[in-house]
Amino acid sequence: MKIAIIGATGTAGRATAHAARQAGDSIIELSRGTGVELHTGARLVEALHGADAVIDTSNPFPASPDADLVDTFRATTTRVVEACQRAGVSRLVHLSICNIDNPVFDEFDYYLAKRAQEQVLAASSLEHVVVRSAQWMEFALNPGAVTQDENEVRVEDWLVQPIAVDEVARVLVESVIGEVRDRQVAGPDQIRLPDLTRALLTSRNDQRPVIATAPSLPALADGVLLAPTGAELLGPDVTTWVQSQRPVA
Repeated sequence: MKIAIIGATGTAGRATAHAARQAGDSIIELSRGTGVELHTGARLVEALHGADAVIDTSNPFPASPDADLVDTFRATTTRVVEACQRAGVSRLVHLSICNIDNPVFDEFDYYLAKRAQEQVLAASSLEHVVVRSAQWMEFALNPGAVTQDENEVRVEDWLVQPIAVDEVARVLVESVIGEVRDRQVAGPDQIRLPDLTRALLTSRNDQRPVIATAPSLPALADGVLLAPTGAELLGPDVTTWVQSQRPVA
C-alpha cells in the first residue's frame, strides 16, 4: 500500500513514516520541505496522486500571529479533504486529541481548532478515521507546558496518561485498512507531568531541578486529560519508556 503522510517532518509524522515502512508500506512524505503548502494547497493534489490512503499528522499553525487559529485549521482540513477526493484517495486517517470536546476547553483556541477539523471530516463524504490520542510521553519536554534554562526546568502540574508516539504511529498506520472506526488511545499509567519530566531528565543524567508550577488552565491538574471511557490503553508504561530514552553508552 502507498500511504501519503502529511506533516511528515513533525514528531508524529516521523514516527508514522517509520511505522509504515516497518509494516511494508511505501510512503509519500508531504511537508513544506517537499514543496507542499497546506495553507494554500500548493502541490497538494499532485503530491497525493497514486496514494491509496493519507495520514494527516500535521499541526497547521498559521504563519501570521494575527490569523484566526480555528479558521486556519478548519480551512486546512477542508483543503486536505478536497485534495484527497480530487486525487482519488480512498481513506483519510486524521490524528486528533482525546477530550477536545470537554466544555472546559471551550475557550482554549487550540482545542477549538482541533474540534473544527473533526467537524469538517464529519461533514464530508470522504471515508475517514479519526484517531484521538492522549498526550505523548515526548510531551515531557514540550514548550507548551515546560520552560527550561541551564539552571532549572519549570513544568506545569498537569495530570496526564501519556502514550508513546511510536504507539500512536502504529495505530495510525493500522487504521488505513480494515474497519472504518474512530479510535481513542492513551497509555497505561497516570502520572503528573513534572514527575514524567523528572524521570526523563534523570534517565539522561540531567541533574537540573524540576519545579512544578500551576497550570494555565486549572482543570489540567485535575484529570481532564486522562483517558476517556472506552479508550485503548497501549504500552509501553512510563518506566519502560523512560528506560528506552537513556543515552547509548
